[in-house]
Amino acid sequence: MNDSKSLQKLMSYARRAVDKYGMIGENERVAVGVSGGKDSMALLCTLAGLAKFHPARFTVVPVHLRMGFPREDCSHVRALCGELGLELNVFDSEIYSVVFEARKEKHPCSLCANMRRGALHSAAKSLGCEKIALGHHYDDAVETMLMNLFIEGRFDCFRPVTYLSRSDITVIRPLVYAPEKEISHFVRVNGIEISPKLCPADGNTRREEAKQKLAALEREDRGVKARLFGAIERGLWDVNNEK
Repeated sequence: MNDSKSLQKLMSYARRAVDKYGMIGENERVAVGVSGGKDSMALLCTLAGLAKFHPARFTVVPVHLRMGFPREDCSHVRALCGELGLELNVFDSEIYSVVFEARKEKHPCSLCANMRRGALHSAAKSLGCEKIALGHHYDDAVETMLMNLFIEGRFDCFRPVTYLSRSDITVIRPLVYAPEKEISHFVRVNGIEISPKLCPADGNTRREEAKQKLAALEREDRGVKARLFGAIERGLWDVNNEK
């Protein structure tokens, strides 16, 4: 890494989340879903660094799922894994052809996400991993809560740790305390190559709408994002008050 200070900051956020929510146990193999986007690339670097000194002494197993998009290329993901001393595990899928060509989904995000989750969970299990780490961060949490509130009328959000009984795998989100701006800064100052946006629906989703609404709220009332995150943490993530 060109800038160790930015990595240390992300590792600090991750250590806080990992320890508070008991995300990783002794000698566990943790699959890391690496799409090639900024969040997953930052997560990979962060956990690779954390694994070197964390008491749990866990193993990082990078997993890349090929979606089947035209011009899809994961060579930069493999290169980063090489720099970190890790081997990239690549799995093929037909998600693009099913969602966009066969089904021609008008609102493809839900089906795509479900298929992607299933494929990632199967890949992780095949590699002997019972946990998979995803790159959801601080801003994602607030945006997800707003989406659920505005669209479905319920106060809800993903959890830092989620056990999925159907697939017998646990999903962890070590970057839930990391603001998106810190992740973007880390990627930029370290010159990490990011995958181009290939999804036809990119920039025209409900999540993008929530992102814009949140940005507008923050401009009008500085600090509202932090207060919303605090409500999520106290109301949904409190380890002493879990549902």
